Amino acid sequence: MTGAGALPDLDRRPEIEDMVVELYRAVAMDDLFGPIFEDVASIDWAAHVPHLADYWCRVLLGEAGYTGRIVDAHRRLHDLAPLGADHFDRWFELFSTTVAEGWAGPSADRAVAHAATMARSLARIVADTDWHPPRRATAPA
Repeated sequence: MTGAGALPDLDRRPEIEDMVVELYRAVAMDDLFGPIFEDVASIDWAAHVPHLADYWCRVLLGEAGYTGRIVDAHRRLHDLAPLGADHFDRWFELFSTTVAEGWAGPSADRAVAHAATMARSLARIVADTDWHPPRRATAPA
């Protein structure tokens, strides 16, 4: 933290773990995703969240530990509940909002940029959808 009231960056494992918990709490409670993860995929959140934290620690900190195959996992999900552009829109909205509300700095910015790239790739590979992150609105001059 750089000053009173400043948000921390996502540059340490505890911060990344907190972000993942906040994000997937929002995902689990979401009207679009909640039923998919609860009723269709039957996600064991206690096992899944540490795995997701390992993924983001690899991306942001270069830590070893994540051994999953992200495309395969999302293909299995897509086979159970087809994913469309609305799913990628909503996930990216939840991701970017979660980060913006709790973290700021170069690593937080990299996390959001990576999330956009990852969502775009998964949309293309898994769902055969040409998804792009929404453009940020700019303030009027």
